[in-house]
Amino acid sequence: MTAPHDFVMTIDSDDEEPLVQQKPTKRAKDLDGDEAQLNPDLHFDLSGDPYFDLLQEDKSYEDLVKKGSKPEPISVDDIIARRRLGKINGKRKREEESEEEESEGEGEDSEVDGGSEGEEDSEGEGFAVVSQEGDDEDLLATSDEDEEEDKNEDEGGGSEADEGQSSSDEGSDDEDTQAEKARKDAFFASADGSAEQHTSFLTMNLSRPVLKSLSTLGFHTPTPIQAATIPVGLLGKDIVGNAVTGSGKTAAFIIPMIERLLYRDRGKRSAATRCLILVPTRELAIQCYEVGKKLATHTDIQLCLIVGGLSVKAQESALRARPDALIATPGRLIDHLRNSPSFALDALDILVLDEADRMLEDGFHDELTEIIKSCPTSRQTMLFSATMTDSVDELVKLSLNKPVRLFVDPKRSTARGLIQEFVRVRANRESERSALLVALCKRTFKSGVLIFFRSKKLAHQIRVVFGLLGMSAEELHGDLSQEQRLRALQLFRDCSVDFLMATDLASRGLDIKGIDTVINYDMPGQLAQYLHRVGRTARAGKKGRSVSLVGEADRKMLKAAIKHAAAEDQVRHRTVGQDVVARWATKLESLKDDIAGVLQDEKEEKQLRQAEMELKKGQNMIEHGDEIYSRPARTWFQTGKDKQKAEAASKEQYESGFRGTSAAKAKDSAPETAKPKRDKFSGLTRA
Repeated sequence: MTAPHDFVMTIDSDDEEPLVQQKPTKRAKDLDGDEAQLNPDLHFDLSGDPYFDLLQEDKSYEDLVKKGSKPEPISVDDIIARRRLGKINGKRKREEESEEEESEGEGEDSEVDGGSEGEEDSEGEGFAVVSQEGDDEDLLATSDEDEEEDKNEDEGGGSEADEGQSSSDEGSDDEDTQAEKARKDAFFASADGSAEQHTSFLTMNLSRPVLKSLSTLGFHTPTPIQAATIPVGLLGKDIVGNAVTGSGKTAAFIIPMIERLLYRDRGKRSAATRCLILVPTRELAIQCYEVGKKLATHTDIQLCLIVGGLSVKAQESALRARPDALIATPGRLIDHLRNSPSFALDALDILVLDEADRMLEDGFHDELTEIIKSCPTSRQTMLFSATMTDSVDELVKLSLNKPVRLFVDPKRSTARGLIQEFVRVRANRESERSALLVALCKRTFKSGVLIFFRSKKLAHQIRVVFGLLGMSAEELHGDLSQEQRLRALQLFRDCSVDFLMATDLASRGLDIKGIDTVINYDMPGQLAQYLHRVGRTARAGKKGRSVSLVGEADRKMLKAAIKHAAAEDQVRHRTVGQDVVARWATKLESLKDDIAGVLQDEKEEKQLRQAEMELKKGQNMIEHGDEIYSRPARTWFQTGKDKQKAEAASKEQYESGFRGTSAAKAKDSAPETAKPKRDKFSGLTRA
């Protein structure tokens, strides 16, 4: 197995570019999409790429900031190693001062505490047993009160918590009313037979450079979403698409884009940016950029990456060259539209909105509206979204003209090669979740494990726990800098670390080779999010396993996950011996002080580095104040408070989209006067 290329990127930081005219606003959290690589052995090598060579150069403030002056990121492993060294030195000092008998006893204790974990872990006594014969009955066992509650909900009085999870499924089972059918026929266009099932890329009338790139990458048979999208995209029609995670949507919209660019005017005076792909996260943008570069290998098409965290100066230089296509995140693209001279989207021909629901959920509604207004109305627009809520419907109305609906997998089932396992966490043992996780990772799942958490703080704490237990792990969430996030992904891809602690930032789009197991420390609040999490494994026809810790409050989500399994025999109940869990719970309790100490040391080191950075800023202001103030202030179309309000409103509107259908049904069934139906395209959630 060849290791991916280690590419270096120029990272923006406060000490490199100490602008003082305007305080930067806090960016929204990045989220992921659900693209896939169809060839599991495909390797992207960015060596020799001119754009990444440009990113490797540090051109901000030239002589003001020298290379290597940026401080290294804080390493949790270094803090743990220092604490261990201090403990060892302290023990040795006490041993020398104590009597011989006491020193022998302390030496035995030290040996047990410091080095016997590996021997203890190698024992297989009383560990997890995977049951394949109906043990899920125990997992789904409920009390009489729970059964009565389920019965009442089935009769029409569903709870609020369940409405958000099941509304999309209920909507997909209901038939459209005549009014809704008329509205859809008036708004959506038909595919006119262009979405016929193609069994080979050779039957799609693609150009020879594209076919050669597909053959080099090992793509011979199109996936269902590719077979449906590429012919319609080549006709220049607007598209609203939806497909299961890992189905290859990236190639589905990049191939028509490259085909159109091959027939552009190649004159120097006509150089312009004609294609734009908007994605919610930086990691997904980099992955999409890699796929685009490989598909455009045998052409003269130039692609450019515009995301946050990378050098603004390098990106401005790349934009001045008028690249043919941009892969961007909304925030940084808005920044360049407002502050980069001579950059505009007036000549745009194709606009792709990938994972639109995730961008809207995280407060990018205003940014998307601003970007769409900057694009010409004669463009072709392709929108891909995992779930179609009211906010996505509004975006469809705003940005698309007579779109064609291409929904390949409306039921959103899991991959066929995925085995789903569930570990029950009883109500009186919620405190044992961490012990359960450690037991699973110490005994069974020892490498290639992606672990999801609901919060960034919890992911970091478990990362510290794994470090204290001698388990190699990294973390991936929004509190890290772009350099740290890329480094964590690279180490995990290279198999240098065995575990990656992540939030839902990594739940969409990331296609990492070698993920054998996905563990859900806690179940997400929505079924779609669960399907995206477990979709990080068992991709491109391979096999994988997911393990979820299920509490009493997750019973509804568990039933929904089992219902959407690809096959009944792929759902299993895993049990962990109580003696094993108790042993690790005792071990974690003994590490409580060490965990608190590591977190405190890390906090103090961050404060010290922040003080050093502020000092350096002050020195730069004294020495180079005239140069700094002479530069124009970077502007934004929203203030920080407006951005926070937009994020809260977008999230509330996004979540209400899941509850809207069930809530409307409950109101209609009540003995009150009839109310008009909501104005929405409910057919978007159906095939």
